[in-house]
Amino acid sequence: MRNELQIVLMTAQELPKDELPALLGELEQVRCTALARLTSAPVAPQESDELLNVTAAAGRLGTSRDYLYRHHRDFPFTRRLGRKLLFSAAGIEKHIRQTNVLTPRRQKH
Repeated sequence: MRNELQIVLMTAQELPKDELPALLGELEQVRCTALARLTSAPVAPQESDELLNVTAAAGRLGTSRDYLYRHHRDFPFTRRLGRKLLFSAAGIEKHIRQTNVLTPRRQKH
């Protein structure tokens, strides 16, 4: 048994009975914290993202602005704020990596 737990065990053996409920509560808190760490999924670091207007998004994708306006529903990285149409820069980069398609416009850059 770890040294820290040996100390807790000795404390439990010597502690007055009226203080044992508080000790049990503290031990339960330690147990729950350890269980939560074991069962939680690792959190990936959040990459920074910016929202691009149609002109900037069209430039990154190598398409025309008109094409993006007509087909924005086809892209999962489209964000609408009121009437404004914006595009996630991180979503565009992910889309480019996944499709690995370079349009003639993108090949020039």
